[in-house]
Amino acid sequence: MTRTALYLHSSAGRYGADRQLHAIATGLDPDRWRALVVLPEEGELAEDLRADGVEVLVRPLAVLRRSIMSPAGVGRVAAAWAADAGGLGRLARARDVALVHTNTSVTLGGAAAARVAGVPHVWHVREIYTGFERWWPGYRRLLLTADALPCVSRATWVQFEGAPEASMLPDGLAIDPQRAERAAARAALGVPQDAVVVAVLGRISGWKGQDVLVRALGHGPLAARGDVVVLVAGEPWRGEERHLRELHEIAAGLGVGGRVVHCGFRPDVDTVYGAADVVVVPSKQPDPFPNAALEAAAAGCCVVASAHGGLPEMLRDGGDRRARAPGRPGRAGGRARGPRRRSGTPRRARRGRPRGRAPPVLDAADARPHPGAVRPPRAPLSAAPRGLSRARRAAGPRRRRPRRRRRTRRTARSAPRCRTADAACWRSAGSA
Repeated sequence: MTRTALYLHSSAGRYGADRQLHAIATGLDPDRWRALVVLPEEGELAEDLRADGVEVLVRPLAVLRRSIMSPAGVGRVAAAWAADAGGLGRLARARDVALVHTNTSVTLGGAAAARVAGVPHVWHVREIYTGFERWWPGYRRLLLTADALPCVSRATWVQFEGAPEASMLPDGLAIDPQRAERAAARAALGVPQDAVVVAVLGRISGWKGQDVLVRALGHGPLAARGDVVVLVAGEPWRGEERHLRELHEIAAGLGVGGRVVHCGFRPDVDTVYGAADVVVVPSKQPDPFPNAALEAAAAGCCVVASAHGGLPEMLRDGGDRRARAPGRPGRAGGRARGPRRRSGTPRRARRGRPRGRAPPVLDAADARPHPGAVRPPRAPLSAAPRGLSRARRAAGPRRRRPRRRRRTRRTARSAPRCRTADAACWRSAGSA
């Protein structure tokens, strides 16, 4: 019997989480499951899913964004959330949905839809809530109402403090990344053939760190290197175009505007990887599990990344990968040393690593294209760390110290007597 899985997602582009949803929805066993995907708008993701035979419905969804974290913005999201509860719940019952899978933890309607339909709810956690400490305790309780919380990295999982609903499920490769021929790729992007190209891919936002890379171009060792060019691939969210304007203003203020190339969103990421000598992931806040780093390493690029969030789990510092302290402007020069060292070795700068070597990911098998299902970790995350387990085994069984019962001294002052009509009773001072 074929059952229906309802997937909810927060966007309709071709960025990391979008491609992961496409891989999951198209990778189901057709003899057991069919996918029904609900998106908040039309877009490339909707086109790709329909082209692969997946049913897609478009309707407004309640989605948390950094830009709406204000009293007015939260009020609008709450109204959309209430509408989701009724609309998605009716959809789930009408289509006899057996499972609701919310693909990002900022999409709110899945919890209510699953409760109305009486089916399990899987809430995929692809976010780290740094900077939202005021909201996090309450939102964490909401997320823990799900039947399962697959987290894309250990850095994401630790937010739930060992809750049994949470587990670690790293993303696999949703595409088979390759590197296009260097000269053709640079010609297509308008990048000088003899330049040292440092590329950054992803949404242009206030925390992804594109500004850190541009500032590095105007400070430290790279300020005098006219042959180093920054290639920015990506677009801002709708309504947040100011981030792109600010990026150009920073470049112009530092006098490096001619060395910053914005190519917009490129569905052919192979062209970007082919043109790049180095791919940088300069996130200023912890990045849960950026697909740009995963794909760039698998394609054979040299990767320089901020050493926080899920990035240290994906990349080993050394060889053709470099981990740098997150982007304070004072450390921009330190971040920029990677391209300068490698520009003298063209083969390694162009290829990063031999293509036959497994990319630096949690599981080397993840580097192969998979049919859509992400791979689980080799051991459950709830288990104790391996080194600690060996030490405990070597030390032998623990001896438990007998617990001493604390004796409470009762006095007339600490436990006043309470006379009732029935009999005399004692009450403790703490319950008075």
